[in-house]
Amino acid sequence: LSTLKQGIQGDDNLQSMIVGTVMRKIKSRTWKKQRYFKLQEDCMTIWYKSKKAGNAHSTFSVNDVETVREGHQSEVLLSIADEFPPDRCFTLVFRGRRGNLDLVADSADEAQSWIKGMKKLIENLENMGESEKLDQWICEWFKKADKNNDGRMNFPEIRVLLKMMNVDMNEHHAHRLFMTADKSQTGTLEDDEFVLFYKMLTQREDVLRVFQDYSGDGQKLSLRDLEEFLRDEQLEEVDRVQQLAMELIERYEPSDTGTKMLKAMSIDGFLMYLASAEGSIFHPRQQSLYQDMTQPLNHYFISSSHNTYLMEDQLRGHSSVEGYIRALKRGCRCVEVDCWDGPNGEPIVYHGHTFTSKILFKDVVIALRNYAFKVSEYPVILSTENHCGVEQQRVMAQHLNTILGDKLLKSTLDGKIPVSFPSPEELKGKILLKGKKIGGLEESLNGPVEPEDSLTGEVSDEDEAADIDEDSLHSNSLRRMAKKRSTLQFPSNGSIKFIQFNSRSFPQKSKQRLSKELSDCVVYCKSVHFSSFKHSRIHSKFYEISSFTESKARKHLREAGAEFVHHNARQLTRVYPSGLRTDSSNFNPQEMWNTGTQIVALNFQTAGVEMDLNDGLFSQNGRCGYVLKPDFMRMSERSFDPEVPINREGYRPLSLCIQVISGQQLPKVNIKESSVVDPFVRVEIHGVPLDQAKQETRYIDNNGFNPVWYDTLRFTIHAPELALVRFVVEDYDKASRNDFVGQYTLPFSCIQQGYRHIHLLSKDGTSIPPASLFVHVRITNLV
Repeated sequence: LSTLKQGIQGDDNLQSMIVGTVMRKIKSRTWKKQRYFKLQEDCMTIWYKSKKAGNAHSTFSVNDVETVREGHQSEVLLSIADEFPPDRCFTLVFRGRRGNLDLVADSADEAQSWIKGMKKLIENLENMGESEKLDQWICEWFKKADKNNDGRMNFPEIRVLLKMMNVDMNEHHAHRLFMTADKSQTGTLEDDEFVLFYKMLTQREDVLRVFQDYSGDGQKLSLRDLEEFLRDEQLEEVDRVQQLAMELIERYEPSDTGTKMLKAMSIDGFLMYLASAEGSIFHPRQQSLYQDMTQPLNHYFISSSHNTYLMEDQLRGHSSVEGYIRALKRGCRCVEVDCWDGPNGEPIVYHGHTFTSKILFKDVVIALRNYAFKVSEYPVILSTENHCGVEQQRVMAQHLNTILGDKLLKSTLDGKIPVSFPSPEELKGKILLKGKKIGGLEESLNGPVEPEDSLTGEVSDEDEAADIDEDSLHSNSLRRMAKKRSTLQFPSNGSIKFIQFNSRSFPQKSKQRLSKELSDCVVYCKSVHFSSFKHSRIHSKFYEISSFTESKARKHLREAGAEFVHHNARQLTRVYPSGLRTDSSNFNPQEMWNTGTQIVALNFQTAGVEMDLNDGLFSQNGRCGYVLKPDFMRMSERSFDPEVPINREGYRPLSLCIQVISGQQLPKVNIKESSVVDPFVRVEIHGVPLDQAKQETRYIDNNGFNPVWYDTLRFTIHAPELALVRFVVEDYDKASRNDFVGQYTLPFSCIQQGYRHIHLLSKDGTSIPPASLFVHVRITNLV
């Protein structure tokens, strides 16, 4: 384990971090408190506490930190920019939905020590191999269980550790492993002895069984044995099996064994291969950018966010530029902004008619400029819900032009009147404004439009406040609520406020003048009101985009599914959550993707199955935020009804058979030290209605460390091109609701067959190594 600490030697920044530094932790202009921060000897944990004696300390893992931002690069640090210079300020950005940590050092040198040191630690982690990551994980457990910090582990400490690690092991068996590992016979385990104990604890009988099935001598896989395994079990391409076997031995066989010289693989090398990205259930080739990116924009599903500025709920939540940064860094390519007239002539962004906080439109545009293309070069659509008067619309246009510059698309790509969308490839590095437009593309390219004085119309096509009335018509309980004039109550600044859900609670959509300057910023995404599919087919231009609330989209799906798919083969559609979802919950995006809807906007700030599906769909194709729709959804001459997939041309149903074999090091969900999980696995298919299905394994009593199932689950998939597969692990509880343990979601089309590991993710979608499932997958034709 000492290898983890070698990086400290000769690094002044890390040495300085280990000594520790007093810095100010900043939460707001008024909340600035001194904290003592230091890097622990394991080079993996940051420890900090208040300067006041007796106060509890806190820690966080370097693993949890995604990046370091220097200077005033957060709203909190910008708010105190007049007080502390940028060279003393920095922000630690955490993975998932955890808030940032904003810090101010006493000097620029101290700030640099922490900035450079943290960047080095993060880089080291990213470059770690699988075995090093496992060593580091073992080291973290050793530290947690070594209660007296003497660098040794006695048997009572081992018993506590086993409970912490989700193992409810027979005491006699645990003691036998302990005595075997205690080579020095001191009654305690030190570094290497503890690693030996861990290796005995984690012996993989399930993997050994597979290994011995294919091994000629039971000791190793010869080159021919490995080729046979790759061809017959992993279903690798026959013509590259020999080359692949050589590469896997070279890559995963530990160099300190003689097996590598014999061009063979030991059980250790075999396990490392199966636990690697190549042994994962997700095909590595489809994790990189593999799709054709030269088709028209409307031929792609586009990762899309709703109310992107919100960090919490839609009534009292915090509005923040951070919402845009986080969404864009997750590969989101369509973000939303609600604009209202603000003080001092500056448009503001917030959720209208509610108590959410407000941010400047200008700051949102700056964040777009800085972060739009950090993780993907493909175009970003800025979807506007515009409630501003003409004057502040002009200010919006000015900010878009001056801040974004060449990044803002201001005219068609070749200056000519187009007949179809350009492709994501052609639009690389461009930001497209979606909003109302005066006239059409043809007029704006042919010459000046009518004088501005006569330009009136709805400036926004998506006013959720007005949509609430329409949504409530679909709900009997809400209609009854409206009759009773029922109210929801929220404390605000000590007083009680009321929002009434009746037909007069919210302003109806207003007719408002539209500024020519803002209109000119809209090119390929002109928002229009939707009349009917027939009207669109006859009259609509390809660049006209309609938005539906989820209930309207469902109605269209029920009444005219095939027409909806046809419509989306020609035009872009956006679907967004009901205005009644005041808690920022999400609808199921899958039913909208089933119609070919490209822009299915979700509340990215809300974790749950809906965001798991979104992350799962867009985890392919280099996580670029664009996924090519199946060909039967792109061609207007083809017919596809998601309700009746068996009628489509080229219908080929598939059988999916998943044997859930085992689980490894599942995280603990109950904070009680004595509690151990009773895990079971549920496999869910999300796709067209005929494919929606879920099946579960049995639960295993008291073993989250290495549960074994060998349970087989079978599914029939009628529209495999649209299906997503979600693996969920839960802690069984007969008395109350099961606790979530971990999940992993991927497109059916990206599954690798054979023996595969599934590396589980947390509720937030972040990795939780080394938690995994081991499965065997087979896909066969039914027809």
